Amino acid sequence: MGERIPMELAAYERRVRSGDCFICAFLRGDPGAEHELLYDDGVHVAFLNRYPTLRGYALVVPRRHVTDVVRDLTSTEYLALQAVVHTVASAINQVVPTERTYLLSLGSMQGNAHVHWHIAPLDPGVPYEQQQYHALMAENGILPHTAGEVAELGAAIRKALTA
Repeated sequence: MGERIPMELAAYERRVRSGDCFICAFLRGDPGAEHELLYDDGVHVAFLNRYPTLRGYALVVPRRHVTDVVRDLTSTEYLALQAVVHTVASAINQVVPTERTYLLSLGSMQGNAHVHWHIAPLDPGVPYEQQQYHALMAENGILPHTAGEVAELGAAIRKALTA
């Protein structure tokens, strides 16, 4: 999985529990809310996670601010969202060596309420005790990355999406 650096968890929690929706802020183009965009079909957007615990970790979201994946989406909307998750995950797997791809929806009405799906590609060879939730937990650190590395990874994933 590579070296990890500590994450400022208390500051992150304060921001997501008391601040504006980070996804809506990103979609509006608010300064400081930028993410590396991977995909946009006008209804859904995918972008790289700002705090990755795995290389290629991305989020897929509906553009519309919805907070409950069951109550706020029709089955047609849900299946369309899942199709985007699969498409983006497939492209990530073409770019990032992956033993297993974790797909999950996280968030809470108390923070990160905007429905979002995580695509988390597990590196090959990670010891079992460092897989699954351990690999996803920012409490175990996040991957260091530069803006250039993020842009390069984003470009490679966008290229795989158009191939």
